[in-house]
Amino acid sequence: MNNLFGHKYDLFPFEIFSMPHFLMITACISGVLLLYYFRDHFRKYDKATRSFMFIILFGLETMYHLWLWKDGYWDVSFTLPLQLCSLSLILCLILLVTKSQLIFQIVYFIGVVGAFMAIITPELFLGFPHFRYFQFFITHIFIIWTCLYFVFIHHYKATKKGLFASFLFLNASAALAFIANKLTGGNYMFLAHKPSNGSLLDCFGPYPYYILILEGVALFFFFLLLIPFLVKDKVKKKLNDN
Repeated sequence: MNNLFGHKYDLFPFEIFSMPHFLMITACISGVLLLYYFRDHFRKYDKATRSFMFIILFGLETMYHLWLWKDGYWDVSFTLPLQLCSLSLILCLILLVTKSQLIFQIVYFIGVVGAFMAIITPELFLGFPHFRYFQFFITHIFIIWTCLYFVFIHHYKATKKGLFASFLFLNASAALAFIANKLTGGNYMFLAHKPSNGSLLDCFGPYPYYILILEGVALFFFFLLLIPFLVKDKVKKKLNDN
């Protein structure tokens, strides 16, 4: 049991696109479908559902830091909340409590894109059934579910202004991460170098060019996330005109 919360990485190697990896990808997609299908049910128990999601996100993130700290692995070079998904997690916690439209606009774009990329090509060195395996995937999945929860249950709509606000937030966060990397020797937002275990960034060329390409890729994916709302508004307007 102690090994499941230990730091013996060789005992629980993570293999990308293995059965445990596909299991979590399937869980993520299945959860999205269930959120949509049972949206009316979740709406009746909105406060309890949001409380549950908050507890899961906050609890697992706290446990992660305690897991690192207890064995002396906590270090400012990689544990500050300056990774894209760490920022998204914090924003999701605020969103679950405040139901802020502004927070939703920002976290919808950076949260869904960032968490989805992390789930598909995770920078993860501990696999099933280690604590870190579950903590990593569940928190990233819940980031996506939280964003879509507010779309399906509360009818929140992403906007063009929200897209650009999210893009500005992303770049401001990247600037802070760049400074933190210089001060700590870290690699927040992968601005110092690519992940060591391979990722989608390997398709974007060498350092530092992949950072510039990421800007365009981020905008492209942000726009993809906006398209369903643009189409829905266009259809609604056409029906009203008729």
